[in-house]
Amino acid sequence: MSTTKKWRQLTFHDRLKIEALHRAGLSQTEIAKQIGTHRSTICRELKRGRYIHTLKEGLYEEVRYSSEMAQGKYEEARKNRGTVLKIGKDIKYANYLEKRVLEGLSPAAVLGELKAKGKENEFKTRICVTTFYSYIDKGLFLQLTNKSLPEKSRDKKNKKHKVKRQKRASAGTSIEKRPENIETREEFGHWEMDSIVGPQGKSKATILTLSERKTRNEITLKMADKSAANVVAAIDRLEDKWGELFPYIFKSITVDNGTEFSFWEALEKSKNGDRKRTTLYYCHAYCSSERGTNENLNRMARRKVPKGTSFDDIPEKEIESIADWMNNYPRKILSYHTSGEMFEKEVELIKAAAV
Repeated sequence: MSTTKKWRQLTFHDRLKIEALHRAGLSQTEIAKQIGTHRSTICRELKRGRYIHTLKEGLYEEVRYSSEMAQGKYEEARKNRGTVLKIGKDIKYANYLEKRVLEGLSPAAVLGELKAKGKENEFKTRICVTTFYSYIDKGLFLQLTNKSLPEKSRDKKNKKHKVKRQKRASAGTSIEKRPENIETREEFGHWEMDSIVGPQGKSKATILTLSERKTRNEITLKMADKSAANVVAAIDRLEDKWGELFPYIFKSITVDNGTEFSFWEALEKSKNGDRKRTTLYYCHAYCSSERGTNENLNRMARRKVPKGTSFDDIPEKEIESIADWMNNYPRKILSYHTSGEMFEKEVELIKAAAV
């Protein structure tokens, strides 16, 4: 008697059971036996509901399966099956979507930008994010494929990343003493800072990155090398640019314990006298999650300068243009407005208060 499992449509009840069995650590073959379907069905289903789950306050990441996510994708696919593709009736809309994604935006950012700026009415058609991704998967665009999407191309494996704990004191003021109002992101002017390096032993030039916590505005500055003196010089350049507004725009800067940030007194003190220009806070060692905004934006910057890129021969203007691109990127967390827009509003409020 044949034991081959017949193909059938999975129900939401099946998906709930798959989620529980997958969480329990059962293999795809074992899950298939309990559900009563073929192993390949389970394999496809786990891919459909796959997502990255963060554990223990950002210390670990784990690939999991969501029954609700998988059910939603299944229902969306059923809704589109056998129907005329809406986007095929609006070539202008299709071309616009393709162009914006190829310029570096995510599908969600493109659609969110259209809504935030009131441009949806310029087109006859509207699609949701899930449908947009579905069209890309099906190869309906001339140039746009999954390879064009940086988040899709990342290799997300089922690994746990253990974060080491600090074994030494911070150079200056510890993040433990940072006021709680900075954590809430309600007040403007609190930054996170880090450096992006080129290939070790091949490139000395470094990019200094600063990320404002409330607006997510980004600053990228080229440095000749990753030295503490060059970091101080870079902050001095920013003080030259903003003048008397500097202490109001850069109220605090949170950094890690890298040697390039060890000159904390020089970083806090104004280059134009003894007055204090900002306050530095140092994260616990190996806790990059305490600079989460900066870490996320550094990954975004890597789209323009992938790992292995030497910065030695890249002009400073080109390094600064990376921040311009990021600050003009529609952000979901900002209701698809740009960080540049939000930053300018905050600066105008500071200027108005100073008058």
